[in-house]
Amino acid sequence: MKNSWQLQKAKAQFSDFLDAALKKGPQIVTRRGIAEAVLVPIGQWRRLQSQSRPNIKELLLGHGPRFDDIAPKRGAWKRRPTVDLANPDIQ
Repeated sequence: MKNSWQLQKAKAQFSDFLDAALKKGPQIVTRRGIAEAVLVPIGQWRRLQSQSRPNIKELLLGHGPRFDDIAPKRGAWKRRPTVDLANPDIQ
């Protein structure tokens, strides 16, 4: 089963290259004998993409950065004096 294509051949016979990917699975493209890329069917690509992204539950429960001091310390800011709205002239 052939799953490796030279770049020139893949370009020249792209229709056959695509058919091979759809029927036989991922097809490797080589340039000067070195594997450079892979053509995969769209269904397999979408499955791989969905598996590689964590969902919200995994993000929240997983290992990662934690923030201990999100809120600033209280009392560090100067407070304005309160005003009695019923008697605004009295302080």
